[in-house]
Amino acid sequence: MTAPATASRADRTARAEATGASVRARMGDEIVVRGTTAGAVARDGEVVGLHHPDGSPPYDVRWAENGRVTLYFPGPDAYVRHLTHTPGGDGRDPAR
Repeated sequence: MTAPATASRADRTARAEATGASVRARMGDEIVVRGTTAGAVARDGEVVGLHHPDGSPPYDVRWAENGRVTLYFPGPDAYVRHLTHTPGGDGRDPAR
């Protein structure tokens, strides 16, 4: 019997991304949670607190639907939307 082949870096990265293990956020980024069933409402919120300097979970998130801030550990149905961060800017997209 032969030993299994060692996974390549690309394989490990793809697997980490698929499981959400490589999620990284910055203050002000948006967390988006996709609905997992038909008719389920997706949630979104702003990252208002980080617990690790590298931006790994968990996060303090202010949810858009009610303004409540909760500790959040992203699952496979969530992703981080990196918003444009400009020094001294107000975070709005100038193209709008």
